[in-house]
Amino acid sequence: MKTTSFAARARLLLGAAMLLPLAACATTATQSADAAPATTAPTPAPAASTAAHDALWKLFRDSDEASLRRNPLAALFRGDLRYADTLGDNITDEYFAREKAATEADLATLNGIDRAALDETDQLAYDVFKYTQEDTLRGLQPDILALTVVRPINHFFGIHTFYPTFASGQGGAPFRTITDYDNNVKRHHDFAVYIDRAIGRFRQGMASGVVETKLTINNVIAQLDTQLAQPLEESPYWGPTKNFPADFTDAQKAEQTAKLRQSLTTEVFPALRRLRDFLKNDYVSHARDTVGLSSMRGGDRLYRLMVQQTTTLPLDPETIHQTGLSEVARIRAAMEQVKNEVHFNGTLAQFFDHLRNDPQFKASSREALTQMYYDIGHRVDAQVPRFFSSVPRSRLEIRPYEPFRERFEAGGSYDSGTPDGSRPGVFYFNAYDLPSRTTPGTTTLYLHEGAPGHHFQISLAQENDKLPPFMRFGGNTAYVEGWALYAETLGYDMGFYNDPYQRFGTLSDEMLRAMRLVVDTGMHAKGWTRDQSIEYMMANSDMGRTDATAEVERYIAIPSQALAYKTGAMTIQRLRRKAEAELGPKFDIREFHAQVLMTGALPLSILEQKIDRWIATKKAS
Repeated sequence: MKTTSFAARARLLLGAAMLLPLAACATTATQSADAAPATTAPTPAPAASTAAHDALWKLFRDSDEASLRRNPLAALFRGDLRYADTLGDNITDEYFAREKAATEADLATLNGIDRAALDETDQLAYDVFKYTQEDTLRGLQPDILALTVVRPINHFFGIHTFYPTFASGQGGAPFRTITDYDNNVKRHHDFAVYIDRAIGRFRQGMASGVVETKLTINNVIAQLDTQLAQPLEESPYWGPTKNFPADFTDAQKAEQTAKLRQSLTTEVFPALRRLRDFLKNDYVSHARDTVGLSSMRGGDRLYRLMVQQTTTLPLDPETIHQTGLSEVARIRAAMEQVKNEVHFNGTLAQFFDHLRNDPQFKASSREALTQMYYDIGHRVDAQVPRFFSSVPRSRLEIRPYEPFRERFEAGGSYDSGTPDGSRPGVFYFNAYDLPSRTTPGTTTLYLHEGAPGHHFQISLAQENDKLPPFMRFGGNTAYVEGWALYAETLGYDMGFYNDPYQRFGTLSDEMLRAMRLVVDTGMHAKGWTRDQSIEYMMANSDMGRTDATAEVERYIAIPSQALAYKTGAMTIQRLRRKAEAELGPKFDIREFHAQVLMTGALPLSILEQKIDRWIATKKAS
């Protein structure tokens, strides 16, 4: 999952889930007839602890409501339109000061609640809230903000790529009423203000010596050039005029079209041009030639903090690097076994070239690749009841990325639907430069980004209204991506990897996550170059150069995020093995998955404590 674009970071930090355009056929998982909702959501505790329970949940409600006021996009993506006429100002000093003050106040209130008086599930919520607030506070310290806010946009994280699809009429913003259309125009004004403030932040970084890389900024310039080259009426921004609600009169359509044209021509596109011109003419010459955070002033300190925030564990870069090297060696050995199984005569490197170049491993067209994913989705749906007692209400759609953004996107990603299921979740796959892409990894990509990966994890949490909002809509990358990578391994249990090429495909994806441990830490802590990192990935996988380059440039743009996948998956896999070993015939895979999924995205240490309690309870029963 691409989790640190502007959209995805909003989802994890603010509870916003982005939906992007292009209609496609849907694949829908439905709850089996004998499935019973499995939840351990907090419920009121008996007599003596009622006061503590009530105080805790009042804190949760008050904190969430205040956060929605400060972060209107979070409200909008939940379907709460009270603040839908604004984007918010989450780039100003005032915004960060408000966030810091609110976090400190929440922690003070929490510390005044007697944790010992709470029942077990309330204690879980208490612990997660405490962890989340303390983690947020670390990122809001002045010395850390000085290293982050002055780099507001790169090619993988930025409002400039999130906003076009958000405002397209097929994204997260609703377009059902006149008010919705008017709010869109009001948000366009906020967008232009945000862009100018981002330019100001970049200038602040130029003065302090904390700057982005030339590579990422040149990619942003290319993205902006692509957008600005589109005729207005072919741009995503024009989408709302192409799908007016049926009850709009001709006069209303004409009025809204005129308002939209005015805002786009006088605010949105001029702002994008100002950003492009500033980056191209002023900023890029000041940007870093090197790609690792260790080469940026304060970058070593920032990277160590990011590693711990991303993994939710007290890990250091060197330990992660060594784990990655060990995993790469293990997976290479498994790849050798597949090579021998298919009777390929040659080295593993030659087998990689065979998979990269043989036409049998290429999709013939975007349409053929789309159909391939539809077929996989249907096969997964048939297996779901064996492994899950609850499935999302929200359906899952399959779509290729839109052409205007596909070049810079990952191989796939997921954007979540609404809690009430009215907007579907979407699995996106990349059809850019099809000759460079191979098909053995299609099954594992779907399991990760779609079902039962991100779609199940995110949807089941946000649809569970018995959880406090921060557990329904919040999260951490290690859990979210760790679950999705763990979900890939369910392909073995489901029988999808009996085909040796699909098994090699999942090994390739597992190899990707292992190489990330090596390459991310290599670049940001050990001085590795972009080209050195690309060559390492090419040497240890069947990735094409296009994909390897995109991956490495992603790690340059969003340091540490890529470490979460393998770290989280290894934790969940270890916990499953532990439960299987200790419970023996009492182990139920459906129940284990419910324990992992039904209380939201837990920090890994808190997840382990929960599974340990479940194991102890099951053993005693």
